[in-house]
Amino acid sequence: MAKLTNHEVAIVMVPLPAQGHLNQLLHLSRLISAYHLPLHFAGSAVHLRQAKNRIHGWNPLSTVKFHEFPIPNYETPLPNPNSTTKFPSQLMPSFHATSHLRHPITALLQELSRNYRRVIVIYDSLIAWVLQDAPSISNVECYSFRSISAFSIYSWDKSSVTPEFTEYTRVQFEFREIVNSGNLYNSCYEIEGFYLDWLAKEKSSRNKQWAIGPLNPVKLYDKNNSLISHKCVNWLDEQEPNSVIFVSFGTTTTFSDEQIKEIASGLEKSEQKFIWVLREADKGDIFTGESREVELPEGYEERVGKRGVIVRDWAPQLEILGHVSTGGFMSHCGWNSCMESISMGVPILAWPMHSDQPRNAVLVTEVLKIGVELRDWAKRDELVSSVAVAECVKRLMDSAEGDEMRKRVMELSKSVVDGGGSGREMASFIAHITR
Repeated sequence: MAKLTNHEVAIVMVPLPAQGHLNQLLHLSRLISAYHLPLHFAGSAVHLRQAKNRIHGWNPLSTVKFHEFPIPNYETPLPNPNSTTKFPSQLMPSFHATSHLRHPITALLQELSRNYRRVIVIYDSLIAWVLQDAPSISNVECYSFRSISAFSIYSWDKSSVTPEFTEYTRVQFEFREIVNSGNLYNSCYEIEGFYLDWLAKEKSSRNKQWAIGPLNPVKLYDKNNSLISHKCVNWLDEQEPNSVIFVSFGTTTTFSDEQIKEIASGLEKSEQKFIWVLREADKGDIFTGESREVELPEGYEERVGKRGVIVRDWAPQLEILGHVSTGGFMSHCGWNSCMESISMGVPILAWPMHSDQPRNAVLVTEVLKIGVELRDWAKRDELVSSVAVAECVKRLMDSAEGDEMRKRVMELSKSVVDGGGSGREMASFIAHITR
């Protein structure tokens, strides 16, 4: 890789303060760091602390300069497990609070603009309003990072979000139209070629686009070279290849006590080995207040014994998905999780909750055919029974159909990792911003 040594260009990352968004821009920072450009990561102090605490697969502290800005206190309501919608409305106050980052980020850009020929801002498309002053700085260029799939943009479903969030995104879109010089996607043509081409035709000619995914590290887990020491990874080392289903619903999903019992019973009935990450959804500030302790049926962990591992804290998802023993992933179909699962060659049991997830589930199950639908989005208000959970787990993990999906996703993974065009796309983007 060509080393750029003149440091005429500096890069500033501006993430939305939600875990999946923070994580993607940190992984993008990892990829860009290989080009030896000065990297800055700017946001609220509490959310950058969250991002650094949870990063796995690499250490950003040696290559990224973090700018942690204080913002006024905001409400941090608890997730509501009994809400009629699974959209994480508890995060909205933290999204609105990002408006206070406008002036400190403008000051940072002004400072950097005096020291570099060009300052490149890569911002989450849902936080465009903090950059409304950027056009007044002549040597600053802003590029929107789209954290969702091209397919979900192509086929957006308004029923998957709340009116409050719809209005919030409308405001961000207006500012994005003012500041944007191009778009970056955590995707690649091997996975979403048709839909990326469609987006390119829809965008104005002044806005270039680059599909630079997958952003996550794509090297499969190797216990001899791993820095991770976690009980579930150690347990995986003792299991047969493709024998374990990983169950995790991301950082924004909260379930009712009744639904937790159905999932628990379904996993038990399936008679398959599993790792289940059982934790409450994030609040707008994960470091304040108490979180709900999710309860399992009495005696459950003793009954499943050595067949199942329950993880109640942060789990190293990349290492789990990259482990040879992991053969399936019961997932909410957040785009981060989809890209990680595809790049690691693991088929998906799709249980979408909100936002882009229902469309990602369709992409996985109907377009790419590398997954099984567990919950039909049209029946999202209904309880998913233990019988349905058990049947779908066995269908993915213990059937010829499941084996065929594993073969198909492994082939897709190989084309993405080995022959993918995302490396060329990244090189094209770097050439463009350092022109």
